[in-house]
Amino acid sequence: MIKQTTHIPAGYKPSPLGIIPEDWEVKRLGEIAEIGSGGTPSKSHSEYWNGNIPWVTTSLLNNPYIETAEEYITEEGLHNSSAKMLNEGVLLMAMYGQGQTRGKVSKLLIRASTNQACAYIDVHTGLVDYIHQNLIANYESIRNESNDGNQKNLSLGIISNIRISFPPLPEQRRIVDLLELWDTAIAKQTALIEKLTLRKRGLMQQLLTGKKRLEGFSGEWKRTPIKDFAKEVSVRNSNREDHIVLSCTKYDGLVPSLEYFGKQIYSDDLSSYKKIPQGHFAYATNHIEEGSIGYQSKYEQGLISPMYTVFITDRKKVDDAFLFAVFKSHHLIHLYKSMMEGSINRRGGLRWDSFSTIKINLPPLDEQTAIASVLINADKEIEIQKQKLAAIQEQKKGLMQVLLTGKRRIKIN
Repeated sequence: MIKQTTHIPAGYKPSPLGIIPEDWEVKRLGEIAEIGSGGTPSKSHSEYWNGNIPWVTTSLLNNPYIETAEEYITEEGLHNSSAKMLNEGVLLMAMYGQGQTRGKVSKLLIRASTNQACAYIDVHTGLVDYIHQNLIANYESIRNESNDGNQKNLSLGIISNIRISFPPLPEQRRIVDLLELWDTAIAKQTALIEKLTLRKRGLMQQLLTGKKRLEGFSGEWKRTPIKDFAKEVSVRNSNREDHIVLSCTKYDGLVPSLEYFGKQIYSDDLSSYKKIPQGHFAYATNHIEEGSIGYQSKYEQGLISPMYTVFITDRKKVDDAFLFAVFKSHHLIHLYKSMMEGSINRRGGLRWDSFSTIKINLPPLDEQTAIASVLINADKEIEIQKQKLAAIQEQKKGLMQVLLTGKRRIKIN
């Protein structure tokens, strides 16, 4: 059905996608490409696995290009399943998957096979990179076409019916060239963030263990159980005060629950929830092995699920920023896992009486503060670069909106 328009500028025409240039045309994806899905060799046949054929799953489709795989199948596995061998240059789209994966599209830079959650789009007419950029630009609208059900999925039929507006081939090439300049900038910025993140991880491994000392510090480190400098706090919201509800994440610590999940997952009755004032720690009692521990630094008062453990430290003995970095270190997360696995009652999680026995290597307080300052500055640098990345991505998004719709034309010499 053609969208209703009020004014059509000279040189433009109405189309199923709105107003487009007169020399552009709209085609369905199924008209210009072969579309299908992959398959999974039987896991009960070991001879089908660990071969030399890359086998791609939707987890890899969060990247716009695929150069490698995490799993591999054998020739026998390929021929005894619905998996198909796909050539370099084929596009893959996630039909379903965890989180925001559904609707993501990637271009194969290798020959590979896929599982059944990936739709392959083998373009036989038109510029594949132009189509790739279009599908990236229309990610949200494609997700909105998903089938209804307990889990929203895309189908091969839905993907085949995706409409794309095409300029003449020379203009397609110019549009792709321009957008790929932004892709290069995004890739460089992403690589810089990864480099800074690895550098911070290295700093943590050296500074939090005492392998590397900051200049001017030589005091003795003491191995101290948590209970010697912290105590559990358990105050219920029995008077039903209206405070922000927080959730604990393994990467970002404590975050507003509504903002993080995009919907209310907590109870309407918050009387049993625990209060967590500013300057307190909390961890997911049953899931701390994932690193779900946070520090409440933003709000005067917050609320957290009764399934969490809340505690406060003696700031005359420890610097909270230093301690939070220790709690998030790989060494401590590994320790949480081992303590959970060794628990007789796994469902009980890691309660305070056990958690508080964990011993932390503590330098003198002034050295703790200095170490925390170094790590905080590293975090700030990473955050600045993430903001720059977000700005570049927004700039590319704005370009896509005008270039891929014909609102802005590129002159062809």
